[in-house]
Amino acid sequence: MSKVPDHIARMIRVDQAGEFGATRIYAGQLAVLGNRGPHAAEIAGMAEQEADHRAKFDALMARRGVRPTALQPFWDRAGFALGAATALIGPEAAMACTAAIETEIDNHYTRQLDELYASGEDPELAGMIEEFREDEREHRDAALAAGAERAPAYPLLSGLIRLGCRAAIRLSERV
Repeated sequence: MSKVPDHIARMIRVDQAGEFGATRIYAGQLAVLGNRGPHAAEIAGMAEQEADHRAKFDALMARRGVRPTALQPFWDRAGFALGAATALIGPEAAMACTAAIETEIDNHYTRQLDELYASGEDPELAGMIEEFREDEREHRDAALAAGAERAPAYPLLSGLIRLGCRAAIRLSERV
């Protein structure tokens, strides 16, 4: 196995951490909303897609010898807490959480793709990111259609979640 360039290892590490975090956010939301709550079926479907993304990144990490972020135990708890907290506010707040995070992930994946396409490097990773970005965009659009913008204090809630997501990305790339 050849050494993975540091910038590619960072991409894989942060993307796996993000997909892991997403599974935990949805788990927290479903723990509060239950399987019959508003949007529960939609959230469960999104959670399945995120679990599939995570499994693919887990396999890529194993094949390439990329270590996961040391922050994974923190993201486990923080993701679940964020999902549960937004669901406790209400179904629209849970959707606002999804819309905010997926907006940031769309931006993040787009930056990664720009870098990968400009360099012509790692078509396998680029293909995964492109596929997953489309799923994340669908999640964002579904959350907006389900009333995310009707959440209490939506601009503040969305802004705080997006800020936290950007910070999590930066930390997970390096730690």
